[in-house]
Amino acid sequence: MAASTTSNLRTGGQILVDCLRLHGVDTVFCVPGESYLAALDAFHDVQDQINLVVCRQEGGVTNMADAWGKMTGKPGVAFVTRGPGATNASVGIHTAHQDSTPLILFVGQIARDMTEREAFQEVDYRRMFGEMAKWVAQIDNPARVPEMVSRAFHVATSGRPGPVVLALPEDMQTERADAEDGQPYRNAQANPGAADMAVFRDMLAAAKTPLVLAGGGGWTPAACADLAAFAERNDLPVSVSFRRQDLIDNRHPNYAGVVGLGINPKLKQRLDDTDLLIVIGPQLGEIVSGGYTYFDFPKPKQPFIHVSAGVDELGKVYQCDLGINSGMAEFCAAAKAMAPVKGTWAGEADTAHADYMAFSTPPDMPGDVNYSEIVGWLSDTLPDDAVITNGAGNYTVWVHRFFRYKQYGTQLAPQSGAMGYGVPSGVSAAIRHRDRVVVSFSGDGCFQMNGQEIGTAVQQGAKVIFVVVNNGMYGTIRMHQETHYPKRKSGTDLVNPDFAALARAYGAHGETVTKTADFEAAFDRCRAVDGPSLIELVIDPDAVLPTNTLSAIQATALKAK
Repeated sequence: MAASTTSNLRTGGQILVDCLRLHGVDTVFCVPGESYLAALDAFHDVQDQINLVVCRQEGGVTNMADAWGKMTGKPGVAFVTRGPGATNASVGIHTAHQDSTPLILFVGQIARDMTEREAFQEVDYRRMFGEMAKWVAQIDNPARVPEMVSRAFHVATSGRPGPVVLALPEDMQTERADAEDGQPYRNAQANPGAADMAVFRDMLAAAKTPLVLAGGGGWTPAACADLAAFAERNDLPVSVSFRRQDLIDNRHPNYAGVVGLGINPKLKQRLDDTDLLIVIGPQLGEIVSGGYTYFDFPKPKQPFIHVSAGVDELGKVYQCDLGINSGMAEFCAAAKAMAPVKGTWAGEADTAHADYMAFSTPPDMPGDVNYSEIVGWLSDTLPDDAVITNGAGNYTVWVHRFFRYKQYGTQLAPQSGAMGYGVPSGVSAAIRHRDRVVVSFSGDGCFQMNGQEIGTAVQQGAKVIFVVVNNGMYGTIRMHQETHYPKRKSGTDLVNPDFAALARAYGAHGETVTKTADFEAAFDRCRAVDGPSLIELVIDPDAVLPTNTLSAIQATALKAK
């Protein structure tokens, strides 16, 4: 019998796109560039299988990919061009790193024979992204594309999830090779051992005031359901880390609130008083630890158990009494299956939840637009599966405090604190969930960092409602400025456009709301639009926090001098 002469000869660009299809990719975010023309050409042949979302700026690209990774648990995939494109894209890589989000960024690169000559837009991406990404590499041989793409998917999802960056020399993309694509990746996570779970249960049984703190990345709907069941079976109060409120229904009787910026003082007291802190997922970084003040170094006074998918996270900052290397789904399933503990803390979960409910009730605020009331109305009105997105700034305090998240995957917000996330993440969510209500919050400063992605929403027919909270300044910085340098404002004023008119210029629907009573009707009109829409909320600049004003902050600072 004659040997088979079947050839799988393809360009590097074609092999790459075929590998993406093999690993289940159906959506890719990009800004086009001449450095990856061959890959772009290969996307032409799979238009019915992969939605190539063309964005306006590379920061929007990686933010959209990060949001996709958060929603799906699979790597969000992004393509950008070399040099300036990759530089712009770095904001999303930083967010994916700090937020533990699976993401793969492909960067077009100079030709291989031009390396180390300071070619046009040449950058060494290993050096550029080395600190932010889990793995950075360059594919120099088209025959190795399947190997390295497979590795990228495995690295991005294994252990603590995070971003991977692969550089694609433009001549590699046009070179042909005979390569086998292999098989789809499989996410592998560690499981908690029986001995670990036995010690875990013994520590829980010995506690008098236990508290759960859940967060980090790598969660699934099943893991969230098991977390809630574990809490119910053991009558445990469950807090969550900053911007991970969707891990448990905020209406759940065991939900205790957020450990992070603007923590409820009663929850902070509970954290101080606990004799067993059960940390499931999050890294105890600056925000969760209150600037490294909530816990003593190197060993916190609170005995604590730390569960992390990344083994190198255990003992990274604080020494724990029990470290468990496990995926979130694996640990929560084991915790749910564990024989429940009938402790002495009965009723504490109910008390903690009542404290949260009181803290999340909207108060009055200065001005004609009561932002607190608007967020509270949205929380009570929107479907349980509505997706809420935001960037960074004081305007987010209202969203996190007064909106009660009901399902996993309904909060898209950067734990990294990066401005400009709200608009692109809203676009990504509306593409992913075309049957859901998506509301994207941005401050006026935050919006203008990636507001041009409204154009992407229009092009994609993405039905997202953008809410721009306009107080005419970089409000968070102004607040800090008045705290430390009262009556010396500098660099924080903004002269803004008519945001509703700007939306209309892009082809979206635009509304301006200057009174609280007008919001509901404006929002209903936006929901009726078959495409993107925007509501500008004109906010009194003095209303810088839900429970404090800029003028009061200034007066306090002046009195202290």
